[in-house]
Amino acid sequence: MKSRMKSESCKSGRKCGCGCGGAIYGLGFIGAVIYFVSTAPSFWMGVLGFLKALVWPAFLVYELLKFLGV
Repeated sequence: MKSRMKSESCKSGRKCGCGCGGAIYGLGFIGAVIYFVSTAPSFWMGVLGFLKALVWPAFLVYELLKFLGV
């Protein structure tokens, strides 16, 4: 019943929490892949760059917390 109410509120034009965070993560992932792979000196470093691009938010949060001194 709860999911039915949620889908009805989405159709009525009210905010339904569809989550644009996935789009932001996707664009960040594409950007990170381009950056890490383009700066890789070898094929295997490019593969490592692709893997790093999967977890780029973890690097971002780590560096932010380090900068804030938490």
